[in-house]
Amino acid sequence: MDNKIHLSVIIPAYNEEKRIAATLLDIDRYLSQQEYSYEIIVVSDGSKDNTANVVENTKQLVKNLKLIDNKENHGKGLVTKQGMLEARGEYRLFMDADNSTKIDHLDKFWSEFKDNDIVIGSIEVKGAKIDEQSAWYRRWLGSFSKYIIRIIAGIWEIHDSQRGFKCFSEIAAEKIFPKQTILHWGFDIEILALAKRMGFKIKEVPVDWHNPQESKVTLKSYIRTFMELLKIKWNLITDKYELKKHENI
Repeated sequence: MDNKIHLSVIIPAYNEEKRIAATLLDIDRYLSQQEYSYEIIVVSDGSKDNTANVVENTKQLVKNLKLIDNKENHGKGLVTKQGMLEARGEYRLFMDADNSTKIDHLDKFWSEFKDNDIVIGSIEVKGAKIDEQSAWYRRWLGSFSKYIIRIIAGIWEIHDSQRGFKCFSEIAAEKIFPKQTILHWGFDIEILALAKRMGFKIKEVPVDWHNPQESKVTLKSYIRTFMELLKIKWNLITDKYELKKHENI
């Protein structure tokens, strides 16, 4: 019997008791109408609220739902890595618990996998729609930081590295994520820089993005991400990732 799963959906979550059930129900409505097999994995990052219990209770309504309940907080990067490597899907999507980009965007992703290994949601390519409710300084920092990221990380051709809606082939996920070292917000940059260096093909696809006012990305998060960006650059320069051994380098 073939137990292969076509799609794994990974949702990193920290203190999401108010939003996670609605997100899971929305995902289930979409996936239950598809003809392929799937699993949904929520990875709680040491949540201090009732996130884990809400997910457990939602299992009664959502098929193929799994929970990884970490007791300590480590960062979004670590739990995303954990979920991506625990997953069994031929394709592995990670998305945000706040449902800022809805899962039906996958309809636009599948055809892109004919020529690519990784397909990522982007608000910086033609066709994207943005509902931005954050403070002015966050909008300015977000716009400015994208150029800094593209230059320092060596991913100039990727216009938007930070959207929490990225899908990887099984091979790409299992090659890239074991090398990931960044635990917090900068992990997106690291995995894309690694993917490029390892020869994987990446495609940006426009998405609709709703950024709620209660978003957890703070000014402190921007500063930490910049420091992580410098760490990624240093790791690339010193070959900490051991990429020079890779056949595509």
